Amino acid sequence: MNVTSVVVVVAAAWVGFSAYAIWTRKAFVVDNITAYGVSERWWPWLGAAKALGAIGLLAGLFVPAIGIAAAAGVVVYFLGAVVTVVRARAYSHIPFPLLYLAPALAAGWLLTGVA
Repeated sequence: MNVTSVVVVVAAAWVGFSAYAIWTRKAFVVDNITAYGVSERWWPWLGAAKALGAIGLLAGLFVPAIGIAAAAGVVVYFLGAVVTVVRARAYSHIPFPLLYLAPALAAGWLLTGVA
């Protein structure tokens, strides 16, 4: 297993865990997104976006273009999460979405083959 594969699998697992956490309404997630003003009716869709991103990252191990597209989607998703946190003025929470964004960004970059 090469570095790209490890980074992609870790990023997919991390994002997949985030989808699981929102679908199962884990307090550490839903308490915060409720405080940020995210409507509960959006939660299943947010979880689906994360799950599809995780699946797409894994698919990128076989078809890099899919993984790159998935990584871009996950990065945009978590940039939106940063904006949501900032709009809620929860500045101390800004690092949390970045912890999900960074591995997805690295996975996408590695899948390009530039590294």
